[in-house]
Amino acid sequence: MTTLTQDYQITWEKLPDDYKLPDDPVDNINQPALAAALTESLQLAGKISANTLTTTNYGICATLNNKIVIKAPDWAFIAKINVSREEVTRSYTPQLQGDIPVIVMEFISDTQETEYSIKATYPPGKWFFYERILKVPNYIIFEPDSGSFEMYRLTTEQYILQEPDENQRYWIAEMNLYLGVSQGTRENRTGKWLRWWDEQGNLLPWGTELAQQERERAEQERQRAERLAAQLRAAGIEPED
Repeated sequence: MTTLTQDYQITWEKLPDDYKLPDDPVDNINQPALAAALTESLQLAGKISANTLTTTNYGICATLNNKIVIKAPDWAFIAKINVSREEVTRSYTPQLQGDIPVIVMEFISDTQETEYSIKATYPPGKWFFYERILKVPNYIIFEPDSGSFEMYRLTTEQYILQEPDENQRYWIAEMNLYLGVSQGTRENRTGKWLRWWDEQGNLLPWGTELAQQERERAEQERQRAERLAAQLRAAGIEPED
């Protein structure tokens, strides 16, 4: 499959098995935790199917004028792949191996602001690659320390900065979910986290939060049973064990 944009002929080809992938370290210790939290809450809410691919610092590829370009967003959501997971162990090529990503995210951690790079010449910058080559409909740039983030929506072939709703959340239409920021503690990190909310405004919980909810439910049930037993004893009835 071939398309044209700018001066590029874009083809969607499988990464050669002998292609040496960049071995760049993760920029920030918080990045894996931020990404894992996004995926876990989707998984627990049943929002990830057997064919869904969520990625963390993982290469997404396109071939421009016969030259391979690989960008590794800090987090991405691909609704459906059409090949086995074994075929996308090393990298993923949209169009060829499945859908284009619904959303890509970058967690700002450097001073170069490469997340905003619109460099069009080879190799293109991240912004140009996501917007003009992959045509990802939603692009998020998140600053974990301050909790500020920007959502860009692909409109008329270019990204337009979106405004949040009254709850300071953004609607991700392709996922039927809202995305926003919430304070929380997870994996020994207390700070701002990107979180999901459903159409009714319910927060999609993490596993630790579900466990806490279950403990609270069990405690409430124990207290209810104790109150009932006390009421029975007050009425001269010995409750059964």
